[in-house]
Parts: sequence; C-alpha cells; structure tokens
Amino acid sequence: MFAGTLTIDLLLGDVHSLKGKRSVVRPLVAELRRAFDVAAAETGHLDLHRRAEVAIAVVAPDAARCTDVLDRCERAVAGHPEFQILSTRRQLLSSDDD
Repeated sequence: MFAGTLTIDLLLGDVHSLKGKRSVVRPLVAELRRAFDVAAAETGHLDLHRRAEVAIAVVAPDAARCTDVLDRCERAVAGHPEFQILSTRRQLLSSDDD
C-alpha cells in the first residue's frame, strides 16, 4: 500500500478579501475531492487573502497509481486561470517504510 501527498502553494488572482479567497478555494477543494476521489483541504496561508496552500492525499495499492492521481490533480489545478502555482511538494510513503 502507498500513500501520496501533494502540497500546492498558490497565488490567487483578483481576490481582495478572505471571503473572496474562500469563494475560489472552496470550489477547487470540492472539485479535487469529487473528481479524483482524494482527500483535499486548504492547509496553509489561512490569514493571507492572495495566497493559499492546498494539500491532497491519496492511498493506492501501488506507487504508479498514487503518482498518476497526483499528476492529474496538479494538472487540474494548473488548468484554473485564477490560480498561479508557485511551488509543489510531493511525498510518497510505502507501508513497508519504517
């Protein structure tokens, strides 16, 4: 069994308040959960209105499946013109890791 995580640091476009930030980040998180059957949440930069950190986690029987799902999630986020990806971090853990 493998678990993979992807953390994406985002710069938001025309957002001027935390309320405006929520109105674009929440639908993104919901889309990721629904479309890719992953756990997703806003995990950082909670007090900044033009930045967001979104973390995604997936569990799969093999590393290739984890990588594929995380690749598709990253492409989906990159496809949104209202976000600019500043950085991404990935981690892949195996049930054999001690």
